[in-house]
Amino acid sequence: MAASTAAAPGCYDMPEGVDVRGRYDPAFASVLTRGALAVVAGLQREFRGAVRHAMEQRREAQRRYDACESPRFDPATRFVREGSWRCAPVPPAVADRTVEITGPAEPRKMVINALNSGAKVFMADFEDALSPTWENLMNGQVNLRDAVAGTITYRDAARGREYRLNDQTAKLFVRPRGWHLPEAHILIDGEPAIGCLVDFGLYFFHNHAAFRAGQGAGLGPFFYLPKMEHSREARIWNGVFERAEQTAGIERGSIRATVLVETLPAVFQMDEILYELRDHSMGLNCGRWDYIFSYVKTFRAHPDRLLPDRALVGMGQHFMRSYSHLLIRTCHRRGVHAMGGMAAQIPIKDDAAANEAALELVRKDKLREVRAGHDGTWAAHPGLIPAIREVFEGHLGGRPNQIGDAPAGQEQEPVTVTAEDLIQPPRGARTVDGLRLNARVGVQYLAAWLAGSGSVPLYNLMEDAATAEISRVQNWQWLRHGAALDAGGVEVRATPELLARVMEEEMARIQGEVGPERFRKGRYVEAGRIFSRQCTAPELDDFLTLDAYNLIVVHHPGGASPCKL
Repeated sequence: MAASTAAAPGCYDMPEGVDVRGRYDPAFASVLTRGALAVVAGLQREFRGAVRHAMEQRREAQRRYDACESPRFDPATRFVREGSWRCAPVPPAVADRTVEITGPAEPRKMVINALNSGAKVFMADFEDALSPTWENLMNGQVNLRDAVAGTITYRDAARGREYRLNDQTAKLFVRPRGWHLPEAHILIDGEPAIGCLVDFGLYFFHNHAAFRAGQGAGLGPFFYLPKMEHSREARIWNGVFERAEQTAGIERGSIRATVLVETLPAVFQMDEILYELRDHSMGLNCGRWDYIFSYVKTFRAHPDRLLPDRALVGMGQHFMRSYSHLLIRTCHRRGVHAMGGMAAQIPIKDDAAANEAALELVRKDKLREVRAGHDGTWAAHPGLIPAIREVFEGHLGGRPNQIGDAPAGQEQEPVTVTAEDLIQPPRGARTVDGLRLNARVGVQYLAAWLAGSGSVPLYNLMEDAATAEISRVQNWQWLRHGAALDAGGVEVRATPELLARVMEEEMARIQGEVGPERFRKGRYVEAGRIFSRQCTAPELDDFLTLDAYNLIVVHHPGGASPCKL
């Protein structure tokens, strides 16, 4: 890459057409180099047209669903679904993915703890578990660069403790943001950068030398790809990967990615998504919380598709079980990992009995997954890893995965999954208590997100944006269709007036739980207003975090343009 004139002190060194509006920091400048920004700009210029088209196709599909259509398998790609092709072989260094821990790429101590957790993989998140403030995003890039180099450390002055990497650590996977999210702190040709291309481009640019040196050693680069709805979006990612490999001079297929199947339309495109990424694929993952959110969003105009209380929408529901079975069958037929869903429980330190009961729920969930044929699963907290490893390793019998094998348990018969199985309405009660829980959790998560935290412990669970999205869209769905709710044996209708009363009472409850001082200093009132507005909006917004994003964007005073040379 060509040399350039140095930037003025205290300014980012920006190539033509790039304008960095985020706060200047020397550590951030070590990430936002001219070369790195040029790579991001090049990716944006090459792929922005395809991304715009894909986003318009999402909107067009939603218009069809709103007109009472349902997602379906595409007849035009039947040849892909029925073909005998397979994805590239799984790299031996990551054949064993029995337990993966997830968490945000910032704070730094959390990254070190996750890499040292005993999990096989750490998925460092720039998406749902990270509030995308400028500081979080840039610190996250610094953290991951140092993690790849093996030099990441952290000193906790209050505890007098130094954190550093163990000799053996989890393999590092990175999840960039979804295609729909912008990065408003960086303008390219006068428009906000595409968030995921910033996340991917900066990380890849600064670490590709280590990737090249580590070919065959399992260093990666490995990614998780979120929120896709169609194989055309996977095709864009494949193009991004090929361009990055060419630029870095590394072998084609070096970049590998696992796709989160976390939207209802994507479950009808799993073969097609793997096919588009077949030289770069390492499997699919059941992103089950976002999948429930997507079910509501897809069927927002269908009064016959009302969800019961979200606590009842688990993997026992027919449409969820069918989704898992089809994902496993699809992945194993194509020779890649079929990853299970998140265990969000966190240790209950002051109640041993409650903690053991929570661990038993985790064990049962993971036993169901491994018996069904999943090759690995997710955990939100290091405290869950021993129990999960015991379940998976005990049933795999020394094998790293179940690719090419019959499931290691009871469910060994072939499973046929139809389109109707995948959209069967879930069963269960709808209650005012469910409306209350959605409000209480949604507001507290959003308040934390606005304050810069995207991974939030609430009621003994580690929550990310997916929980807030389910809470928000379910309340909207119930109000939109006037759902009948059980209020302690009395039936009431979901109305804006009922929600207003519930919100007032739940805001008082939140204040009581967190304390008046924390409530006053936090962004709870602001979060309550946003959540209420979203739940009562005439049209359902696509994403809560997209609507709230501008509230956490802080441009450098006057922009960064005065620093341009």
